[in-house]
Amino acid sequence: MALSPTDVTQLAVVDSGRAARVLSEVRAATLAGQRAPVAPRPVIEQSWDRMLRSGVDPDHDARSGLLSREEVQRRRETTALKHVLPVLREGLLAVADVAHHIMVVADDEGRVLWREGNASVLRKADSLGFELGADWRESVVGTNGVGTPAVARRPVQVFASEHFQRSQTSWTCTGAPITDPRDGRLIGVVDVSGPLETMHPATLAWVDSVAKLAEARLRELHLTSLERLRAVAAPVLARLPGRALVVDRDGWTAAVSGMPYANRIALPKSLSPGRRWLPPLGLCSVEPLAGGWLLRASDEPVPPGATRIALDLTQPRRWSVTVSGSAGSWSHELSPRHAELLYLLAVHRAGRSAAGLAEDVFGDPGRTVTVRAEMSRVRRYLGGFLEHRPYRFREGAEVEVLLPDEPRDLLPYSTAPAVVRGRISADLP
Repeated sequence: MALSPTDVTQLAVVDSGRAARVLSEVRAATLAGQRAPVAPRPVIEQSWDRMLRSGVDPDHDARSGLLSREEVQRRRETTALKHVLPVLREGLLAVADVAHHIMVVADDEGRVLWREGNASVLRKADSLGFELGADWRESVVGTNGVGTPAVARRPVQVFASEHFQRSQTSWTCTGAPITDPRDGRLIGVVDVSGPLETMHPATLAWVDSVAKLAEARLRELHLTSLERLRAVAAPVLARLPGRALVVDRDGWTAAVSGMPYANRIALPKSLSPGRRWLPPLGLCSVEPLAGGWLLRASDEPVPPGATRIALDLTQPRRWSVTVSGSAGSWSHELSPRHAELLYLLAVHRAGRSAAGLAEDVFGDPGRTVTVRAEMSRVRRYLGGFLEHRPYRFREGAEVEVLLPDEPRDLLPYSTAPAVVRGRISADLP
């Protein structure tokens, strides 16, 4: 009787050896372009497809250089993951050690920053290159419990030959992404790994629940820090006329006066005191406060002079827009959808209607409500430099699009018809 992908996962609980053999046949057939006896699970099939398209060698154990101990320590000190490490240890380590697993915590670039658990399994992990400072991005080492959850943005269990690279097929790995609860930005991945015979389907829910506890801890820390800043801000704002607000170092609002409340203000990466142009405030004076900034808005218009808008699409999932002008410069990290929309507006400098953008992004000109909602969010940080009816960059602005070297790497996970056409046309001789 034929097995379904779900049946194989359940079979692994009672007969891990047989399940591993079935998955080995599935992997071999799929990589050979033949019909597999069992279809891979969708999340695994999608990952394998990414690997095949990107040219990862399934039979070659590719490893990038380890980070130095100094660099590992620097990343440990600067990542938000350090605040949730006690939560991860408490929720995972005791059981992982007994079950012959290890806990691995990697940052948003897939670099292993912490690795703890069963001593014998740690030694086996060394032989795989699963070491401190190792790069376990999916694009480097194939389908795995660190890199694949980071790409899929969901918990993923990878059992035996569901790993893309042959050297990892004796392992079972279960990872869950940890995101910033404030904006959904990926912070890192927590993974529990061990020999394939230790596989259990409940591990997926277990790791995911602990990752969510970690995110709840980050949310609690954020709210506490805003409360402290709000106590500092209240007497300051009470003495000031006009529009003003106090934000933390990341731009999250603690208190406002004389203006509508906004959750967050997009701040430059290296903000300093003085007069600055900040979206959506325009010109304002910036003054330091303990734990944040006091922003006093001016009613002056956007300063005259050349404005340069650089849309950087060169790095996967590291898309950004940088605005430079007479009042200084600032950058904003882009979500996948906003990167698509700004790319399309840069291509169509004359502008696009809501229906035109809906057709470009969804292949359906009727989805204007979704487009207008997203463009409204874009205008919160680019409002002074975007016009609408149609949507377009402000006349006189110099717009530059920085593209990846390979056309196929242009917003690689986007399925927007206009972006797909852009990849094809750029690839033509």
